[in-house]
Amino acid sequence: MIQAVVFDLDGVLIDTEPVWEEVRRGLVAEAGGTWLPDAQQRLMGMSTGEWSRYLAEDLGVGGMPEEVAAEVLRRMAERYETRLPLIPGAVEAVRRIGAEYRLAVASSSARVLIDHVLAAADVTALFEATVSTEEVPRGKPAPDAYLTAASRLGLTPESCAAVEDSSNGLRSASAAGLALVAIPQPAYPPAEDALALADRVLPSLAELTPALIASLRP
Repeated sequence: MIQAVVFDLDGVLIDTEPVWEEVRRGLVAEAGGTWLPDAQQRLMGMSTGEWSRYLAEDLGVGGMPEEVAAEVLRRMAERYETRLPLIPGAVEAVRRIGAEYRLAVASSSARVLIDHVLAAADVTALFEATVSTEEVPRGKPAPDAYLTAASRLGLTPESCAAVEDSSNGLRSASAAGLALVAIPQPAYPPAEDALALADRVLPSLAELTPALIASLRP
């Protein structure tokens, strides 16, 4: 029986994957590095430490990963201040699911960005636990973020459901043992093998209802 729902943030509640790509790609270009064809797919789900090292060492930004991370996060925060790109129906879905289930977040975003997004959307109080992959040993697709979210709720992973969009996120939640709802983003579709891990695949947040959550593990 499902007792809690753990939301991913980027690509599920906010449409920030294009923003992340634009900011990171811009930094790589400024540094004279090379943006690889699979860079965005590889970056989705990495923790701050992982993606900053990837940009610095593999994509040619150079410098210390900590400096790279600080600059990317600064630029992301500036973009969020200008416009918070909430996905249509995101706040309504959170409130709808939160009326019947406990809620958490397991995100690859930095802590400062998670807190900013939830506060700006006026939903902070609805989430009992939030986890950034900064705070766990490994980013997605490792299960660490989802295992930690369940632990902070005081629940087993099997009594939780995850809402995800990316390949690495889907693999992470599945490896942790959560029931899994996929809401893919057309611009960044997950790999077929990752999507196959989902118990339900939905076209949008509008179809995410308490009844659907309850049907995952009656």
